[in-house]
Amino acid sequence: MKVFKVLNNNVAVVLDEKGQEKIVMGKGICFKKKAGDEISQDIIDKVFFLSGEEAHNKFQVLIQDIPMEHIAVGEEIISEAGRRLGKKLNDMIYISLIDHVHTSIVRCLDGVTVKNAMLWDIRRFYRDEYQIGLWALDLIEEKCMVRLPEDEAGFIALHLANAQMDQEIMHNMYEITRVMQEIINIVKYYFRIEFNEDDVYYYRFITHLKFFAKRLVEHCIYREDDNDDLWALIREKYQEAYRCVEKITQFIEKKYEYQLSREEQLYLTIHIERVVNKTKQ
Repeated sequence: MKVFKVLNNNVAVVLDEKGQEKIVMGKGICFKKKAGDEISQDIIDKVFFLSGEEAHNKFQVLIQDIPMEHIAVGEEIISEAGRRLGKKLNDMIYISLIDHVHTSIVRCLDGVTVKNAMLWDIRRFYRDEYQIGLWALDLIEEKCMVRLPEDEAGFIALHLANAQMDQEIMHNMYEITRVMQEIINIVKYYFRIEFNEDDVYYYRFITHLKFFAKRLVEHCIYREDDNDDLWALIREKYQEAYRCVEKITQFIEKKYEYQLSREEQLYLTIHIERVVNKTKQ
C-alpha cells in the first residue's frame, strides 16, 4: 500500500490498489515514511475502511491522539458487536466508541468514576448491547490492565444502540430533532458561540442530546441515584455550564412539563462544559 498521508508514527492514510483511501495502523509503520512511500502488508496490524466521507475524516482526526491499544480494543468491541447483533453499524461508531473507551480509561486511571443514570433501563431495553458492554469490560481489563466499573458497560451499550438507529424506524424523530435543536440554541446563545459541526466533540454532544430528547419525547423517567458528592463537585467546577443547564431545565419544564433529574442535569453539564471549551480553543 502507498502512503497518502502520515497521521503519526503508527497510523497512516493509504491508497489501496483501487485508489481507495484506507487508514492503517501498526507499531512504528510510519517511521521515516512520507507520502508516496510503500508500506508492507506484513507490518500492518489493523486496516480501517470507513465508506462515509464524514466518518473517514473525523476518524483521521481522532486517532492521531489516542494510544494504539485503545484504538485496537475499540475496534475489537465494534467487530464483536457487529457479529453478535447481526447488524451493520453506522461508521460513526468508530469515532464515538473508540473515543469513549479512551476517555473512560484515562478517567479511571485519574481516579474519576461517573455513574450511569440510565444503567437500570439500559439493562432492560438494550439487553444484547449491554451483554456486549460487559464483555467489553473484560476485554479492556485484559488488554489495558484497567477494570472499568459496570456503569461503563451501559455507556458502551448506548453507543452500540445509537449506531443502529439509522437502520431502524425511530418514532417521534421530528420531535426529538426539535428538542435537540432547542437545547443547542440555548447553549449557543448563552455562551455566544457557534459550534463546529464537523468536530468530534460536537458529535459526542449531539449523541448525548439524542438519547436525552428521546427519553423526553417518550416520557421516560429515570430513577435518581444518590450522587450528591459528584453533583456538588460538578456544580462548583463547571459553574457557567451549570447555569446554562439551569436555563435548559427551566425551558424544558415550562414547554414540555418534564422535570430534568439531577443525574440528567449533571451529565448535560459535563457535556456542555466539554464541547464549549473545545469550541473556544
